[in-house]
Amino acid sequence: MKQILKSPLNNNNLEPYISCKDYTVSHETFSIFIDKKNELLITTPQPLIENLGKYYESEEYISHSNTSKTVIDKVYQRVRNHTIKKKVKLINSFNCEEKTILDIGAGTGDFLAACKNNGWQIAGVEPNDKARTIACKKTQGDLQIMESLEKFNGNTFDVITMWHVLEHVPNLTAYISQLKLFLKPKGTLIIAVPNFKSYDANYYKEFWAAYDVPRHLWHFSKKSIQELFRKEKMEVVKVVPMKFDSYYVSLLSEKNKTGKSNFIKAFFIGFKSNIKARTSKESSSHIYIIKNN
Repeated sequence: MKQILKSPLNNNNLEPYISCKDYTVSHETFSIFIDKKNELLITTPQPLIENLGKYYESEEYISHSNTSKTVIDKVYQRVRNHTIKKKVKLINSFNCEEKTILDIGAGTGDFLAACKNNGWQIAGVEPNDKARTIACKKTQGDLQIMESLEKFNGNTFDVITMWHVLEHVPNLTAYISQLKLFLKPKGTLIIAVPNFKSYDANYYKEFWAAYDVPRHLWHFSKKSIQELFRKEKMEVVKVVPMKFDSYYVSLLSEKNKTGKSNFIKAFFIGFKSNIKARTSKESSSHIYIIKNN
């Protein structure tokens, strides 16, 4: 019997798209289904919320640590330091009187520490205990960091950021509705997510590291992001490519595919993906700047 699933957008039926393996923790295989109308992909089955944590229990999941044990770890840490500067430059371009920012999925706090050094009043959400402890140390106790968004009940912010976080969130549409409540009337939401319509995604197919099942519950295109936030009367005003992501994701994808890092091949595919994106406008990852209307 054909499995019938529903999309969070407009109750559309889903169709099989691709099957992928969890290369980081469980080595289980998961299916990904597509809502063709809205270009949204959904990991199936999605782990129960109470079981999600076990899929993050790995030193290889380096957004929760400062590890630099492998070459890939070192590349990640170096690229992260560069991209943090660009992220801070982006938020500094907004005209905010109070300069209040909430970073959801704060990890080990590097981005918020940089925001603090640029005069921002910082707060964060990070469910991982280890990462939360590291983040508090980096900001010398000035960081108000909670394990969930609900803990900030009654607070609103000029800017809310989610750097590669939305794809991890259960109950997607309900969470987006909740986000709006924490944003000031003229506030700005910044969402960064992988793009399954990029050249590197199409090249690596089931080995594409940014599918990262089952930690990534959702897989977005520009159209699906626009539709999800349009339903909450929020508007995508700008889309910015994340050019470094194509190289890093290609490096991880090569390891998934061949068991080796293959730096030269990964660099070539990442470079080609960025070249293709100049005309297709489909980068490996996008930053969406979203205004609260």
